Amino acid sequence: MLPLQDTVRSRSFPIVNWLLIAANVFAFFVLLSLGRWAESWIIMLGVVPARLLARFGVHDLVTLFTSMFLHGGWAHLFSNMLALYIFGDNVEDRMGSGRYLLFYLLCGLAAAVVHVAFNPRSSVPTIGASGAISGVLAAYLLFFPTARVITLVPTFFFWPWFVEIPAVYYLGFWFLSQLLNGVLTVVTGAQAFGGVAWWAHVGGFVAGLVLARPFVRKRYVRRIYVDEYFPW
Repeated sequence: MLPLQDTVRSRSFPIVNWLLIAANVFAFFVLLSLGRWAESWIIMLGVVPARLLARFGVHDLVTLFTSMFLHGGWAHLFSNMLALYIFGDNVEDRMGSGRYLLFYLLCGLAAAVVHVAFNPRSSVPTIGASGAISGVLAAYLLFFPTARVITLVPTFFFWPWFVEIPAVYYLGFWFLSQLLNGVLTVVTGAQAFGGVAWWAHVGGFVAGLVLARPFVRKRYVRRIYVDEYFPW
């Protein structure tokens, strides 16, 4: 299933969300321009759990943040930026731009820490905005549980099928799938089952659930919308 958009309109321009998307896209093209040196930069700027725990220097701490803006391929970048585009604008609208940026970075930091905790001996660099975006998804789930996600479902006859899925089901199922795969890594002993940092996603999502409410702008705290199609 491919999410295309949600049914909630943002009443303010999500400047930080667009800047985050632009920063990720820019960093990706910079990596592409490096050619064969790209892998060396990924190793240097990505989170390497074994290296971080062994040295715990300033550079290694900085990678907790630089890793959020690097992606290993077009599919990796596209899926992350699409999710950020769909869900991030509404979360920024509820929090305000400054709070949203801090929230995003804290969720990404929490995701990296959880990944390191579950893979302390891993020497594989971890990159991607998935952990931070997982926090954004959690905040969206709390703020807009009755919203719907318009999703493209592929069919055997190549006929597009568009379905509106309640956000609580779509995001709830997504989180459960991340948690299940994370548990499988523990059971099987694999450091990143399927090449995905599942526990980073879980950590970012849980951080988002914990931090979302305190980051809401005060004027939104007591406002509840019955219909999330046109809440503004």
